[in-house]
Amino acid sequence: MMVEFVRTAELDVGYVVTGPEGGRGLVAVHGWPDDVHCWDGVLPFWHEAGYRVYRPFLRGFGPTRFRSADTMRSGQIGALGHDLAAFLEALDLDRVLLVGHDWGARAGYVVGALFPERVAALVALSAGYATNRPDAPLSWPLVHAYWYEWFVATERGRRAMRDDRRSFSRHLWETWAPGWTFGDQEFEQAAAAWDNDDWPPVTVHAYLHRWGEAAGDPAYDHIEQRLSDPPPVRVPTLVVHGAQDGDNLPETTEGKDELFAAHYERVVLPGVGHFPPREAPEKVAELTLRHAERSASETG
Repeated sequence: MMVEFVRTAELDVGYVVTGPEGGRGLVAVHGWPDDVHCWDGVLPFWHEAGYRVYRPFLRGFGPTRFRSADTMRSGQIGALGHDLAAFLEALDLDRVLLVGHDWGARAGYVVGALFPERVAALVALSAGYATNRPDAPLSWPLVHAYWYEWFVATERGRRAMRDDRRSFSRHLWETWAPGWTFGDQEFEQAAAAWDNDDWPPVTVHAYLHRWGEAAGDPAYDHIEQRLSDPPPVRVPTLVVHGAQDGDNLPETTEGKDELFAAHYERVVLPGVGHFPPREAPEKVAELTLRHAERSASETG
């Protein structure tokens, strides 16, 4: 796997690009805890359909590095969304099909709502829009599922993120997708991206900020203010959720229609947990390509 780099104001972003030269642009953004290999099973279908696929590593993952030691290691949603918008601009990617899983989906919502100019259509997997707010309503089953987000508010949890990140994340993989069996090689391939020294602080800040337990980076105040009263996502959007998702329970994507200004569809996959690109790659490919074709036909 050959990693290329592009510079934004804050980051040197590592990314992988594959598929036919001159193909239509598709940007696929991984989640947490995962990495760009989550899309490996989907790639052949996208390539065959003529897509040139760009897979960036999020801040704190793999080869992506902060340009300054003084930059706050923020994991807030506004930062992730800004990073993604800056990535599209730095590579001058236009009218892309944007596909995001988990953290990547959350970043995709921000771009689709606030920076939609370079996006033709959005596919968001395993995460709902406008659910990352301190005042978001939570059922007790969802509170139970989010135990790890509260755990990092303790020193013990922060030590686990820093010193025991592999076994911590392996437990999440096993419990978030109870019907999926993965091999050691697949897990270790992803886990290598978490050896980045910025992974623990970015992760911890992401969850403390999400629940109002830590201040954000002031550089993103303007984005967070705009997200506080959720603006509509302005590009055609498909949401895909696994019925057995043990992390972001399927309820987190229910009843969101009014938050989407363009065509909106939600699909729940039976028997699939939190990692649809890994668990059901052919189905994810089918849904993303169908959504892209429909969006293209409706926009002419």
